[in-house]
Amino acid sequence: MISRVALLFAAVALTAPGARASDAVRGSETTFTSPNGVVERCVRIAAIPEGAYDKGDVEDEKAYCAIDFYAPDVAVCPKTWSTSPGMMVYDISTGPYARDRAAFERNACKEGKSAKDLAEDDLAKFKVTMNAKGTSGTFAPSSLLYYHFSRYFDMTVKVPVAVWRSMDVGMHASEVARPGLAISGRTGRMNHAGWRHLVDAERNPASYSPTDDIFTADRTQIYGVLLSSPGHRYGSEVNGTRRSGWGKGQNYDFQETPAFLALRASLPLDQAIAHGLREARKDSQINRDLGGDVPPVQMAYWMREVSEIVLLDYIFSQQDRIGNIDFTPYYYWLEGGDAKHKKAKHHEPGDGDVPPGAILIRRTNLNDNDAGGRVQYANFAKSTEMLEKLRHFDADVYRKLMALDADLQAQGPIYQWTATSVGLDAGQVSQVVKNTALAAGILRESCRRGDLIFDLNPKRFFETGSVQPEKVACDDA
Repeated sequence: MISRVALLFAAVALTAPGARASDAVRGSETTFTSPNGVVERCVRIAAIPEGAYDKGDVEDEKAYCAIDFYAPDVAVCPKTWSTSPGMMVYDISTGPYARDRAAFERNACKEGKSAKDLAEDDLAKFKVTMNAKGTSGTFAPSSLLYYHFSRYFDMTVKVPVAVWRSMDVGMHASEVARPGLAISGRTGRMNHAGWRHLVDAERNPASYSPTDDIFTADRTQIYGVLLSSPGHRYGSEVNGTRRSGWGKGQNYDFQETPAFLALRASLPLDQAIAHGLREARKDSQINRDLGGDVPPVQMAYWMREVSEIVLLDYIFSQQDRIGNIDFTPYYYWLEGGDAKHKKAKHHEPGDGDVPPGAILIRRTNLNDNDAGGRVQYANFAKSTEMLEKLRHFDADVYRKLMALDADLQAQGPIYQWTATSVGLDAGQVSQVVKNTALAAGILRESCRRGDLIFDLNPKRFFETGSVQPEKVACDDA
């Protein structure tokens, strides 16, 4: 007997539009003209149906789409650190290279990360698709999927705003790709390989397959996403020890972190938190990275954020999550029984402008989201059965997942948005539909068995010291 998911997958493959990822995206456009006369586009992708966007999201989108790569107070540099090639966009309105983009690009770019110190600020990062041999694997539409779907779920974990952007191939080649190839020769193997493939592709687009993953239909522009990813890298307390190596091994290591161990515990929230910390501290590296006392509210937030990460990574077949989870420190305190928070200036207590009893905790940033969305990627959340192991979840995220599954099966508004807004091909849309159905099925069965406790409300936990689990109709959509 053919399964419901198999039938659904076959139906979507026949009906989803397009044959390749492409520049066919939908949203509000801003255009710029390069020195070569090529008209570039910045697209604020149309909002996903039922998405919860805040004022800051809209402001960030507008700010990204106001950046003219060729303005005299803007400079661009190749990103020659980490594993994937990209382009950093800097504000040089002040500083030693004020409004002298040629000098900045000639002298400062070779400083790598330190180029930021020679600018007023960094405005954005431009990331493109790159999946050629020897590279780390990146897919530009993945960042758009994570941004918009996180707003659909109204998630607690912080996912950065991203907009679609194109750039004149000739200008990218001369100002970014060729310098990137030269500079990266002394930085990292995979980063250097990415620049080599980009330089080759910009000379001859047909040398890269699928060509539409990188170039606009007329082959005059390269395209990707603009975003910013502030934050600091967690250690093994959240990213896991990674001692088992890349792939399934480090994903199993991730499941031995305090938050994941707590999520796996069929215990009331406060007891699950204590259990997760106690068991994780048995590992000397995790114990060292955790440091001293960990406030229960910190664990409550970690549990909620990790459960959301696992869900998104499962749906989008993310293959490169472990080791790439970041944080921003915040102060939390109670005022009249209500939780208040403020971004911390430092990583240690002592900012001076928060109440004496404020608690310093780390809120999770899901910044590095560029290795999902492609059918060819390895879905480690799926292959290591992360969703099957969860015993705590948020009721509202659960309900949104059931509604998303129903919409995608019926090819409703969210399906149409997914198929037409971010440039996915038929197989990629099919994968989102299939993975959502599988994720919903796994959590639905856990709910029916009584294995899911719907108590991941860290704000309420901080305010009251406990969370009464919500009752959820498991089959609600």
